[in-house]
Amino acid sequence: MTDAKAAAKAALRAQAVETPSWAYGNSGTRFKVFAQPGVPRTPWEKLDDAAKVHELTGAAPTVALHIPWDEVDDYAALAAYAEERGLRLGTINSNTFQDDDYRLGSVCHPDAKVRRKAVDHLLACVDIMDATGSGDLKLWFADGTNYPGQDDVRERQDRLSEALREVYDRLGENQRMLLEYKFFEPAFYTTDVPDWGTAYAHCLKLGPKAQVVVDTGHHAPGTNIEFIVATLLREGKLGGFDFNSRFYADDDLMVGAADPFQLFRIMDEVVRGGALTSGVAFMLDQCHNIEAKIPAIIRSVMNVQEATAKALLVDREALAAAQRSGDVLAANAVLMDAYHTDVRPLLAELREESGLDPDPVAAYHRSGWAQKIAEERVGGEQAGWGA
Repeated sequence: MTDAKAAAKAALRAQAVETPSWAYGNSGTRFKVFAQPGVPRTPWEKLDDAAKVHELTGAAPTVALHIPWDEVDDYAALAAYAEERGLRLGTINSNTFQDDDYRLGSVCHPDAKVRRKAVDHLLACVDIMDATGSGDLKLWFADGTNYPGQDDVRERQDRLSEALREVYDRLGENQRMLLEYKFFEPAFYTTDVPDWGTAYAHCLKLGPKAQVVVDTGHHAPGTNIEFIVATLLREGKLGGFDFNSRFYADDDLMVGAADPFQLFRIMDEVVRGGALTSGVAFMLDQCHNIEAKIPAIIRSVMNVQEATAKALLVDREALAAAQRSGDVLAANAVLMDAYHTDVRPLLAELREESGLDPDPVAAYHRSGWAQKIAEERVGGEQAGWGA
């Protein structure tokens, strides 16, 4: 085995991909949610499914929660339940977009009472972080306007800044605020956090515990996401990823499904910037509308691993030499050689060395888990965000 493959294996063994609790539940579009048999009914059952994913991949040790979708009476007990299954509770995701009061926004709403309600929810999420041991609070705001003149755009930024400051000051010593951006939807004229620059500006003003989240589906067509990743890494402000894939807008498809080359380019900048080991959070954020939930999540974890493996195999010395000499074609060829490398045998070998099945999806289908949960999870209300 070459030194490069040995180094790649070592890095891949340490890689972790957080899975989102909501991806195990029913999800869909604004038009329809298609229910599936065996879908979890409680946060506890979501953790059971997440434990199966981690058991088969060895690369998904944490689970993100979404509040109030994962609301329970005892979060410490939920954290203990996760630990018993070889998991940890990860990012706490806030929700300030599914309440009637938020029709005109949440933290940017013109009514101070609504803003107070939204901030109180965010502070409650920090309380949950304290109870679960989570280090990250994820903030995504649907706030914005639909029509010119609807509200004062500048004042909305002031309201946002004030809310973020209050929550930031509540964070513990080892906790972070991760601010996400999205250029449109559900607001269509202005979005209050529409791009990485706006998120970066707020995080820079707040301080070192505030960082930016890059959702790979939250960009206009043609946006060079890897440039954003490189810039945020250079500034020490990349906090994490929400991995998914898109053809048109925020499609939330399985990561790497629409453009695996883009995922490779992103992971190349991650590797180049040393972000595999720098505390950047790698999380899936996907809506499995028509496909089976657990196999789709397993496949997504595998897709991230494959893109990472290819990025780890880039010949950095050859690339640097070509770049220094101005050999455009040679430099591009170095990247393309790595991208076209079939890393599946390498990953299968790595899994076998770790005591895992070389094909996690096939192992899942043989495990009988799908049949088990379909038989046992009868009655009650399936988890999901509705439509």
